[in-house]
Amino acid sequence: MYGSRGAMLGSGGVSDGYEIGSKRPRMMETNPYFAVSSSSSGYQSYGYGSGYQPSAFPVVRLRGLPFDCTDVDIFKFFAGLDIVDVFLVTKNGRFSGEAFVVFASPMQAEFGLQRDRQNMGRRYVEVFKCKKQDYYHAIAAELHYESSYDDYRGTPPPSRPKRSLDKDKLEYTEVLKLRGLPYSVKKSEIVKFFGDFNLTDDKVHIGYRHDGKATGEAFVEFASPDEAKRAMCRDNKLIGTRYIELFPSTPDEARRAESRSRQ
Repeated sequence: MYGSRGAMLGSGGVSDGYEIGSKRPRMMETNPYFAVSSSSSGYQSYGYGSGYQPSAFPVVRLRGLPFDCTDVDIFKFFAGLDIVDVFLVTKNGRFSGEAFVVFASPMQAEFGLQRDRQNMGRRYVEVFKCKKQDYYHAIAAELHYESSYDDYRGTPPPSRPKRSLDKDKLEYTEVLKLRGLPYSVKKSEIVKFFGDFNLTDDKVHIGYRHDGKATGEAFVEFASPDEAKRAMCRDNKLIGTRYIELFPSTPDEARRAESRSRQ
């Protein structure tokens, strides 16, 4: 149904800059692992052994990253895995060489841990387990820093340089992933969203959780990788009142999502 498998970079679960104020809250809303409660009853047990359990928040911590590291480098480091978020940790406005990476599932996080002490450039990178609270505290600390100011001089702290992901540099297949969709969205609305790209309803695959509720994500199959890349012009455009984020994906990721929706 999806054609030949394309080159992978982060297996399509990529994000563009994860600007804290606007995108991370929406991501937390649409991904069940971001629920405040740590309970995850209803998820299938995969038998992870001594690694992550199905109820674990699928985040790992990286240390020893090059100081010119970007999101793109981290997606390449974890090539083939489904990444939901990358958070580059700063201290006093400067990149610390550490990062948090959130995966689409505990199993993906377990695979991510196996990249421990692999090289990024000339540096080997440590990948180790951490808690959901560590990830949240790092976000909160940066928000606090960026909102603080010097009472004496009345000047704001230096802003963190934006490390947004340049989607033009990523590998494309004929599949795009959509995130941030209204939960009530219909296939016809997604077809209309892409206007002149001659999509049909059977090329749109809306994601659902095991309880039948929509995930806020969908996969769309285009005629070719070039057409999918052209369709990225719709990134951050509206469906209703929601800004829709687009990411390059792969047929494999779309098939896995469709399989989960049928469970």
